[in-house]
Amino acid sequence: MLDQPIASIENLRVEFETKDGKVVGVEDVSFKINPGETVCVVGESGSGKSVSSLSLMRLVEFGGGEIAGGQLIFDRREGGAMNLADAGDTLMRTIRGNEIGMIFQEPMTSLNPVFTVGRQLTEGLRVHKGLSKAAAEERALDLLRQVRIPEPERRMAQYPHELSGGMRQRIVIAIALACEPRLLIADEPTTALDVTIQAEILALIDRLKRETGTAVMFITHDMAVVAQMADRVVVMYRGRKVEEGPVEEIFENPQHDYTKALLAAVPKLGEMRGKPAPEPMRLLGADHKADGAAKKREDRVLLEVNNLVTRFAVKGGFFRRTVANVHAVEDVSFKIKHGETLSLVGESGCGKSSAGRSILRLVEPESGEINLDGTDIMALKPEELRKARRDMQMVFQDPFASLNPQMQLVDQVAEPMQNFGLAHGEEMIERVAKLFDRVELPRSFMRRYPHELSGGQRQRIAIARALALNPKLIIADEAVSALDVSVQAQVLNLIMELQADLGISILFISHDMAVVERVSHTVGVMYLGRIVEIGSRAQIFEDPRHEYTQSLLKAVPIADPRKRKSEKDLNFKPIPSPIFPVDYRPKPSLYDEVEPGHLVLKDA
Repeated sequence: MLDQPIASIENLRVEFETKDGKVVGVEDVSFKINPGETVCVVGESGSGKSVSSLSLMRLVEFGGGEIAGGQLIFDRREGGAMNLADAGDTLMRTIRGNEIGMIFQEPMTSLNPVFTVGRQLTEGLRVHKGLSKAAAEERALDLLRQVRIPEPERRMAQYPHELSGGMRQRIVIAIALACEPRLLIADEPTTALDVTIQAEILALIDRLKRETGTAVMFITHDMAVVAQMADRVVVMYRGRKVEEGPVEEIFENPQHDYTKALLAAVPKLGEMRGKPAPEPMRLLGADHKADGAAKKREDRVLLEVNNLVTRFAVKGGFFRRTVANVHAVEDVSFKIKHGETLSLVGESGCGKSSAGRSILRLVEPESGEINLDGTDIMALKPEELRKARRDMQMVFQDPFASLNPQMQLVDQVAEPMQNFGLAHGEEMIERVAKLFDRVELPRSFMRRYPHELSGGQRQRIAIARALALNPKLIIADEAVSALDVSVQAQVLNLIMELQADLGISILFISHDMAVVERVSHTVGVMYLGRIVEIGSRAQIFEDPRHEYTQSLLKAVPIADPRKRKSEKDLNFKPIPSPIFPVDYRPKPSLYDEVEPGHLVLKDA
């Protein structure tokens, strides 16, 4: 029984019908997944890895695809092996969610916005397992605890939009695990998660696999995750399998050029040790005198934030009164100099995105000071604030959600300039074309729509639009978290080049420690709304003092299958709730300066 693979894909060919005729998504792909084995399918976006998994679930037909050849053999719990390519809709409905579980990449689109989390978790249990309402709810609570969601009873009554991205992804994982499937397909399940949650989810999937013999097909572009999880690796490129082998062999002796390039693009934690910080203000064609001027400018503070507090009201009761507050940002202070990058890192829900949005006043802070180049942002009236936003722009996490699907890209990049009356007609088109050159996109893309681009190209459009007004400050909120490693490296290099050429200051919000190490001059670590440690890049990465910073760095997966982290290494404490009663008065943040510029929060 054990030598029988749970799933085997044989000579799969998938075609998509487009305006220009048939496009082959996957061609002649074959691999097997055995019980209790994790097979990682890696490759960049567009390589066909998700198409392979959607074919196995027979969901590819819903996306306009057609299985044009090959077999999808699945060994059922009862009834033995069968070819899913021939299965009817009714049979597939009983297999999906029950015998094959799937974790999708984008949690917001895979959860139903109009049903509570509890209803979505119990639905599969009641349909497939025939559990009563009470038994299904008990099992759902147990699943929420397994994926480490705080206050599970409360979460059951909430809707997806009320949860952070990391929490939504954990809900999706809980739903996929609910019926204890024989095969679990995980499509980029940790892309939107922080290192600590990612480490735990990986450990959870691994433990489940060992305890239940579930086979796991794990799709990712993160080679460090592959090193942590895989037994075998399948490398895909342009719809074909280019290499397959045991994980150690793929990492230590890759044969195909593409596999070698993929491994070379991985940002590794610690590779910046001893290297100078990213060079700020390298003005093109500047001579030594100008260099001195640049240095002087660089020492001037552009953005100063003092004692920033942002809270969100929790409404309840018959009259929807405020019954408690979410303390999203609590007494946060930092400075960013001209041409410098300050990174805020921390887990989802720690308040880093709220801090970025508060600075732009996209969410209204409760108190504190925000000073941008001599302008008191907190004191501005709406019309003045609109003018001030010329100097500060934001690049959001999900470029598809921040671009208008019905507008051509040329109009989207031109829109900020039109709003402020900066250019018209031919001059406007020329400026947009130059912005496309700047973010290294062909000018022929100007007439395209967002859905015609890949994720990395869409993110470049978002950066071009943010640059349209020549801002002094860009807030990049998880701007590269959803991108492939090679695309991520290109976008990071682009951001650093723009900073060097234009002298822009950047507030970089991220949970990816290796990326933060590559781009930052200064790093602030956030936990429960406060900065617990702040210092230069070298101070934080080479001499972390706060225990939370240490655990964050310890959780980063290493792109080496021989240095796997066991669950014992990851002794995380559950994150306490940031919700407090209305009359709660938090203590101010007090810091010890352990060395010049390196501050660590004193324990309350």
